[in-house]
Amino acid sequence: MDWGTELWDQYDIIEKHTQSGLELVEKYVKFVKERTEIEQNYAKQLRNLSKKYNLKRSSKDEPECRLSSYQSFLDILNEMNDYAGQRELIAENMMMNICIDLTKYLQELKQERKTYLMEAKKAQQSLESTYKQLDSSKKRFEREWREAERAAQYAEKTDQDINATKADVEKAKQQAHMRAHVAEECKNDYAAQLQKYNKEQNQFYFNDMPLIFNKLQDLDERRVRKLAQGYILFSDTEKHVMPIIGKCLEGITKAGTNVNERNDSMVVIEQNKSGFERPGDVEFEDYSQGINRASSDSSLGTPKGPMDLLGKNKSKNFWLFSKRSKPTVTEDFAHLPPEQRRKRLQQKLEEICKELQKETDQSEALGKMKDVYEKNPQMGDPASLASQISQTSQNIERLRGELSKYETWLAEAGGRGDTLRYKTHTFNNNGAHDVQSPDGAHSDESTPDPSQAIYAEFDDDFEDDELAAPIGKCTAMYNFPGASEGTITMQEGEVLAVVEEDKGDGWTRVRRNNGDEGYIPTSYVTITLNK
Repeated sequence: MDWGTELWDQYDIIEKHTQSGLELVEKYVKFVKERTEIEQNYAKQLRNLSKKYNLKRSSKDEPECRLSSYQSFLDILNEMNDYAGQRELIAENMMMNICIDLTKYLQELKQERKTYLMEAKKAQQSLESTYKQLDSSKKRFEREWREAERAAQYAEKTDQDINATKADVEKAKQQAHMRAHVAEECKNDYAAQLQKYNKEQNQFYFNDMPLIFNKLQDLDERRVRKLAQGYILFSDTEKHVMPIIGKCLEGITKAGTNVNERNDSMVVIEQNKSGFERPGDVEFEDYSQGINRASSDSSLGTPKGPMDLLGKNKSKNFWLFSKRSKPTVTEDFAHLPPEQRRKRLQQKLEEICKELQKETDQSEALGKMKDVYEKNPQMGDPASLASQISQTSQNIERLRGELSKYETWLAEAGGRGDTLRYKTHTFNNNGAHDVQSPDGAHSDESTPDPSQAIYAEFDDDFEDDELAAPIGKCTAMYNFPGASEGTITMQEGEVLAVVEEDKGDGWTRVRRNNGDEGYIPTSYVTITLNK
């Protein structure tokens, strides 16, 4: 069944129905747009909420951050941030796949519908024009036939009139004959116009309009089909991100299961254990035996335990619960209890060691670069590195001084046994490395224990038992002789594996398939890192 057959006389209904269908599409697009706005606002509020409760950068070093309950809370905030991202993705996909797509399709349908309605109007105007011609010829035929009848009646009356002359009778007959001839022509014209109109009317109702109505039906069905796809996308868009949303929710659940109350208690103990002994019993002082007052006062001033050390308020009995003034922070952490002081000193030493290792690596890299520049002047001026080498040397000396200072404080705090792992390298006149212990004694061992040594030789990187995994690859743009120690030759067009990125010194560490490793100028190659 189609509209052209069943609804041949319902043009107004079809016009109204198709217009209503297009308005429904517009209404749905508006609905989805408002939904995307809700999603975007929801995502924005979630992000602001996560940001509001997330720890500031300056607060991430607070002791509480080591607790599993705090870490889990941070994990929940991160998962909520990811969840907000998925809500934004839903809004973006709905806008792209539904709103924009349907709006574009809607404009095409409107234009197409307008074309069909104009065709219908044109056909209707053509039929109306033909009908007007038919009506005009019909009226003319009617008028001329009546005139012919009157002329015939007048000729007959004149012929019977005895007073009329023969000329009058002949004239009346000629006039009647002429009128009859005109009426006959009008009759033939009317018949032709009627035939033409009936033919056009038949074409209009059985061909033209049914074809237009069927086109409008096809348009409407395509609109309904496209709208149905938009309805499905409304659901599928959210379904597609549900697995990721599920992972976010699983991450929140995992954050809850990762909370370990026992470990948190141990962390609190580790962070706050003072190392003091509990105070002993207060001795009885018998003033009735004539005890020396000065010695009594002196004995009262002798610390019996942590009460005096922690600034106990003697006017209060429950000193554990009294407020203590904030101690003055000192560089050697002497303001802290013994146990906490040792931990902070060890932590400071580790930081200095890492910084010293970084400066040492930089110094060795600059030395190698200078050596390459001296042997290959076209690559650069060795004198341009003088200021960097000088600054790096000053930094190394400063850090070594700080390292020695903090090692001394750690030894005073009772942590001498822990300082064995803080060993530094010194350079003798021959360029060899000597291992120096914190108290200044030199070790005769040629290779220190890896678990204790902080610094390794520059060339030791190429002697590891287990090769580092490549992080990318590079292609040589120029030839490189690799004449200096630690470098490797390279031919133009050769592809090498990247083992270590440029640390800012202009050199990249690479490896051949045969296992040969070395440094090459970063500017000589194009590098592609693994993702």
